[in-house]
Amino acid sequence: MSGRGLPYRPCVGVALFDRQGRVWVGRRADAPNDEGEGHWWQMPQGGIDAGEDAAAAALRELREETGVSSARIAAEVPGWLIYDLPEHLVGKAWGGKYRGQKMKWFAARFTGDDAEIDLSGIGHAPEFSDWRWEALDRLPDLVVPFKRPVYRQLVAELKRLGFGDAAI
Repeated sequence: MSGRGLPYRPCVGVALFDRQGRVWVGRRADAPNDEGEGHWWQMPQGGIDAGEDAAAAALRELREETGVSSARIAAEVPGWLIYDLPEHLVGKAWGGKYRGQKMKWFAARFTGDDAEIDLSGIGHAPEFSDWRWEALDRLPDLVVPFKRPVYRQLVAELKRLGFGDAAI
């Protein structure tokens, strides 16, 4: 099934940085899902609800997926980063309504303590089975292959904005 006539799903993502300039990354839950078997890592992300402000959606998704509420938005990545689903997922992922995602990304600073992180899933099934702080440059190698181009672009944008190289 070709996704050419389908729209992109509007989505937000959060690059959560600790005080040492490392970024939070979670291992996808082990249950099989639309993206594979749960050995990939990624940053928190999710859909924007109708009428919802993108920055508010980013903080909501961060809270739902990681339990983190001690964070503040530090920067917004300009524009939207877009990826297409692989052909075998078009018509299956997100109820078959989308060809991929257009993502609005935010950099946030974590102001809490690691004990705040809770992967149990707030209001839905857990997204992640494990987490760690990671160097920003390593992220493209950790994500599912079809998201790597968007993560490379995101890493470049975040570095341009001054994130990931030093303590913040």
